Amino acid sequence: MNTETEIKDCVIIGSGPAGFTAAIYTARADLKPELYTGLEPGGQLTTTTEVENFPGYPDGVTGPLMMIQLQKQAERFDTKVHYEMITEAEFNTSGGIHKLKVGNKEILARTVIISTGASAKWLGLEDEKKYNGGGVSACATCDGYFYKGKDVVVVGGGDTACEEAVHLSKLCKKVSLLVRKDHFRASSIMENRVKNTPNIEILYNTELIGILGENNLVQSANIKNNITGEVSNIECEGIFIAIGHSPNTSLFKGQIDLDDQGYIITKPDSTETNIPGVFAAGDVQDHKYRQAITAAGSGCMAAMDAERYLGVPPETYN
Repeated sequence: MNTETEIKDCVIIGSGPAGFTAAIYTARADLKPELYTGLEPGGQLTTTTEVENFPGYPDGVTGPLMMIQLQKQAERFDTKVHYEMITEAEFNTSGGIHKLKVGNKEILARTVIISTGASAKWLGLEDEKKYNGGGVSACATCDGYFYKGKDVVVVGGGDTACEEAVHLSKLCKKVSLLVRKDHFRASSIMENRVKNTPNIEILYNTELIGILGENNLVQSANIKNNITGEVSNIECEGIFIAIGHSPNTSLFKGQIDLDDQGYIITKPDSTETNIPGVFAAGDVQDHKYRQAITAAGSGCMAAMDAERYLGVPPETYN
């Protein structure tokens, strides 16, 4: 094992809005952060064609361009960006020096900011990939405005799907909600809200089996009744897959406290985890909002928390 002898003040794992914002703030605080992008530099926003709800972009911006700009801003203040993936983490529960591994290289850090995000769950259809960004989305709050006055389909039967359907109902002409079973998994309040919304049509025992379109733009959804086997088609311009998200926390299981969904638990009004010197920001600890702006805000918080933590005299580190 090749161990770097220099102990870093701050290592950031993940490169979405939370990670890059944390890098900007820690770099300006002279913590000389080193950021590891992981396998998907820029995170989920790199798969988003247009972002219109991030402040400061009156004409909108593409997700990939926003991430490039955030990275340039972080590098302007001398953040060192590594296009590598942290493969192991060994945190010091007493708050001493933490060990991270990239292949056969070991990195030592006084603070670690985890911003690995969460990945949308997909059905596994090839058509989802084909039309992603051309009508297929996993975020109604992000992309719903593009379908104002149009017909859309939402897939899912839990709270996420109900929330997406209700949000879209305020923008779209009609929302077809495909529920795989003969009942919702959602809370009663969300189920009732959906049922009481006139322009939401609920299709029980129904699954999405394919997507049709032209020039990589969605035109209709192929659906199947899983009781009768009947296959039919719904004309629509947008399809929202709302079957949940999976936080990217497998690397930290057994060390960092996680909730029952796998999200990192942070202390109230803080980004602190259960381990001193380890902080979490963005979607990896937020299953409620999941927006670029809230991720960026928590990245700022994590940077400030790390800076305060490092106010402890260096000789106290193990």
